[in-house]
Amino acid sequence: MVLISAAVLADAPVRDHNIVADDYFTLATITGCRMSPDGRYVAYTEMRWDKELDGRNTDLWVVSTQTKEVTRLTFDPAADVSPQWSPDSRRVYFSTSRTRPGEEKPPYNGKTQVWRIGVEGGEPLPVTRLPDGIEGFELSHDGKALYYQVSEKQVDDEFKELREQFSELEYGHGVTNFSQIWRLDLSSWRSDKLVDESRVIREFAVSPDQRRIAMITTPTEELISHEGRSRVDIYDAKSKEVTTLPDKQWRDDAPTPYGWLEGLAWTSDGESLAMRIDFDGYPGEIFVAHWRSQDKPIITKLLRHDEMTPSGTHMEWLPGSKDLCFTAEDRARDRVYCQRMVAGTAQAKAVILTPGDVCASAFSVSGAGDRLAIVMDTVTHPPDIFTVPPTGRDVEYTRITKVNPQVDTWKLPQIRTVQWTSSDGTKVEGILELPPDYDGKPGQPLPLMVECHGGPTACTRLRLRLWIYGRTLFAARGWALLSPNYRGSTGYGDKFLTDLIGNKNNLDVEDILAGVDAMIERGIADPDRLAVMGWSAGGYLTDCLVSRTNRFKAASSGAGIFDVATQWLSEDTPGHVINYQQGFPWNRTEAMRAGSALYSADKIRTPTIIHVGGNDRRCPPVHSTGLYRALHEYLKVPCELIVYPGAGHGLRTYKHRKAKMEWDLKWFDRYVAVEQPGDEAESAVLSAAGSPVR
Repeated sequence: MVLISAAVLADAPVRDHNIVADDYFTLATITGCRMSPDGRYVAYTEMRWDKELDGRNTDLWVVSTQTKEVTRLTFDPAADVSPQWSPDSRRVYFSTSRTRPGEEKPPYNGKTQVWRIGVEGGEPLPVTRLPDGIEGFELSHDGKALYYQVSEKQVDDEFKELREQFSELEYGHGVTNFSQIWRLDLSSWRSDKLVDESRVIREFAVSPDQRRIAMITTPTEELISHEGRSRVDIYDAKSKEVTTLPDKQWRDDAPTPYGWLEGLAWTSDGESLAMRIDFDGYPGEIFVAHWRSQDKPIITKLLRHDEMTPSGTHMEWLPGSKDLCFTAEDRARDRVYCQRMVAGTAQAKAVILTPGDVCASAFSVSGAGDRLAIVMDTVTHPPDIFTVPPTGRDVEYTRITKVNPQVDTWKLPQIRTVQWTSSDGTKVEGILELPPDYDGKPGQPLPLMVECHGGPTACTRLRLRLWIYGRTLFAARGWALLSPNYRGSTGYGDKFLTDLIGNKNNLDVEDILAGVDAMIERGIADPDRLAVMGWSAGGYLTDCLVSRTNRFKAASSGAGIFDVATQWLSEDTPGHVINYQQGFPWNRTEAMRAGSALYSADKIRTPTIIHVGGNDRRCPPVHSTGLYRALHEYLKVPCELIVYPGAGHGLRTYKHRKAKMEWDLKWFDRYVAVEQPGDEAESAVLSAAGSPVR
């Protein structure tokens, strides 16, 4: 049984607001939470849009688990993140970069420092005042010491003199900011350097007894060294030595060597360490190193019962136990699982702690282990903080925040899962959004937007999501929106995930087109009013779809991949291409061509708007500019190219996201005639004008 406390359902306001694009910028987003050791409070980070700052600001809040009283702790225009509680639950430590007019010295020089603030609020106190700031921190379990990470540039090769002489240039290698870990005694306020060798530390975790520090490290700063060359190093406080965990299980024995190590979590006794490894195209795995009374650990792999897909970087052990909690994906739901007795010889089946049609994206355990705080959303509300017992039985969710009360007045889309059969007989699922007032009467098919999720080792979730890639907004404008969890998506079993290996621009496209056919056959979609959009892997699929068929009247390709071989040449994580194409351009040439839309570009007739960040290293702009060149200069297909200056793989600023939405809406209004409430006259004109390409 799954229950949501009655207080959440009481006094529901009237839903009379038609959702528009600007509503997106009213949303606050909870990005993480941390429950206090005594279980009385939950600290959480909340992002809100600020038009004047041209971006989102992150502040620190706390909410009482008993009274549900909310207190905002920070107000500075900075990113206040990574909250950690003092053992007495009276103070919260966090990291941020603050400035003050006229100040040039730390902690107000704009560098990231550690600060702390009382649970009741007040003026934050800077804990560190380092000239170049810190890169990460962790408060010791007893609250007496602060561990922090800094870095120091090292130029080390035979061309050192030249690199130093022309230091303003950028080099492919030879100049690295190597990491150090320091320990600050919070009584004497003296610091000691613990780790200082030639390694880049991506993440570290201190055991509760402070005997060991686990570090995910790479040889260089480049992301290419993270995939396949990341390792887990262990610092021993007694011997002062650093050793590396054997990696055979997640390297030599893995389906691909190009895995990313992420997430570290120590048990209360400091004898077991959990870590995760992710792969593009293959299921991620969780491993646990057990020291017990030995100096050399025994490493075991967590059994993935029901082939669930571990997700997120946060894992946590229930206090005083060998029960590991983590998040994983299950058929378009994000769940918190608990694997009991991980240190035992036989692992019990993982228990779902967050059952039902919910998406739990983050969690934290109380000091007693009797309660979890979770960041959870459903089809009726964006993420909020809930509490739940770690039992998995007779679950009752208690909601303790409502950070977006305005959503209670919105006319929400009807959101559901739908299934269909692909061309090879495989069952495929997706998320379907329909207008709030849709009654499904025969003879009234809707324009259909196909929204392709990124990854592709990811999925679209069953939840309410208003964002710049189409969800919620198109349903509010009278469209149906289908987001297929095509082959290669997570949460549907290992075979469904790995079937895409060697089959990109094939099985994924077939799954999506079969979903479109199913929506038409069921009378939901109008075959003459189809459109497609996506970002990243979704942009790649958009390119593939419009090069395969002219059924779509308009498309929006965001940060797409036009040529797979070029992607291997230019992206910052080329293991993605190697995994999916099963090799390199020189030994998988035909596979690279088959997986690319470029070589079928002459078939494109769909009016396409193209978006890309000017500094996107994940899906470099050359793909988008190449698509634009093909369509605009040679094929004479209606198109627009929009490059967002300075933007990376994701658009971060208010202006950029506003532009993305407004351009997409105008584009699809132009090429897909849709009648909208209060907009009948303009729709009639557009319908009469029609599309220049049929």
